[in-house]
Amino acid sequence: MTKRYAVILAAGQGTRMKSSLYKVLHPVCGKPMVQHVIEQLASLNLEQMVTIVGHGADKVKAEIGNRSAFALQAEQLGTAHAVMQATQLEGKEGTTIVVCGDTPLITAETIQSLLDHHEQQGAKATILTAHAEDPTGYGRIIRNQEGLVAKIVEHKDASEQERNVQEINTGTYCFDNGFLFDTLKKVSNDNVQGEYYLPDVIEILKNEGEVVSAFQTPHFEETLGVNDRFALSQAEEFMKNRISKKHMLNGVTIIDPSHTYISVDAEIGRDTVLHPGTTISGETVIGENCFVGPNTEIKDSKIANNTAIKQSVVHDSEIGNDVTIGPFAHIRPQSSISDEVRIGNFVEIKKTKFGKGSKASHLSYIGDAEVGQDVNLGCGSITVNYDGKNKFLTKIENGAFIGCNSNLVAPVTVGEGAYVAAGSTITEDVPGNALSVARARQVNKENYVDNMDVKKKS
Repeated sequence: MTKRYAVILAAGQGTRMKSSLYKVLHPVCGKPMVQHVIEQLASLNLEQMVTIVGHGADKVKAEIGNRSAFALQAEQLGTAHAVMQATQLEGKEGTTIVVCGDTPLITAETIQSLLDHHEQQGAKATILTAHAEDPTGYGRIIRNQEGLVAKIVEHKDASEQERNVQEINTGTYCFDNGFLFDTLKKVSNDNVQGEYYLPDVIEILKNEGEVVSAFQTPHFEETLGVNDRFALSQAEEFMKNRISKKHMLNGVTIIDPSHTYISVDAEIGRDTVLHPGTTISGETVIGENCFVGPNTEIKDSKIANNTAIKQSVVHDSEIGNDVTIGPFAHIRPQSSISDEVRIGNFVEIKKTKFGKGSKASHLSYIGDAEVGQDVNLGCGSITVNYDGKNKFLTKIENGAFIGCNSNLVAPVTVGEGAYVAAGSTITEDVPGNALSVARARQVNKENYVDNMDVKKKS
């Protein structure tokens, strides 16, 4: 089997993005563009990938990690010059794919089809082309009477007749690796920009009588190169629709896909329903038969089955089975909510273990706490976890009952089955099965108001 390699072009600064973030690091559906390309290539049987870096090289390397080798293009002198830097591949036999790091929509299936076509044709170079309804700005693929590639003409150099051609060069190629590096040495920079262009390799090979082929993908959107924020929004929309379609075909109901955001790495079980305004980001996993939204944000969290999250925010936490959250609840990082829990209106949970069957139904803050099973936290229950310098732990054991408007000043433990009276401020441990009352005793002053009225009249 022919050995296969890949070169990813990721050295450009992307000035049209008008951003301090390097172009290929801009995210599409939660993942940097270049990572989308790397992951699609990684699913193919490749011997080696080489990513060409330049602007922001260290940050691009840090993002990609050890998934690819790297070569530095210190000075950006064109696409052919960029490929020349992949000296790790020079002298190797096989097929090399060249793909741009700003094409996040390209799929492994399309690249595989390009490779297969290239090898079946016995070509020394194969261009991935596409049909564009509006080809303005793209290089045109000009074919001869036999349907073979005659040349690539850039838009600015094309005649009126050539500009009517709608088959465009996508900037993705396959090359016989030996011919690629031999031909790169023949590419000239005798042009207005003084740069070395990869399409010139195609022209040189064609002039030398080598077979140059083209494979037209039916999926024009996959070839979209992101050069500015408008193109970024287009890529985001295409990717968002692709992700939503995948989940819907796998049994997820998305009420309004146009107003639902799902990251590329999210997993969602069947019979789960997503309502409008839902944002699912990061490596979130949602189980089966869940109800999410409307206007809900879940990030980097694991949600089990049969759980409802309504108009709430969940970050970096684990939620069990048969849980109800919201509306207007906030589950902050490092929280673990067990099965059959109820977290209601305007409740904030932070870095807390919340036991099975427990409830905090409204207007509470539970932070840095361990809550046992079957605990009831009344309206206005607060764990006072911060003394201005340090955070402290509150423990509420199984079956405890915390009355409304109670403050538990950490570090403190409420024992199993204990009751805390409404309005209490607890500063010491409460023994199991005890009732703790920590508030001023009520005093009724008879006829007090009548006496006030007398004074007012006088």
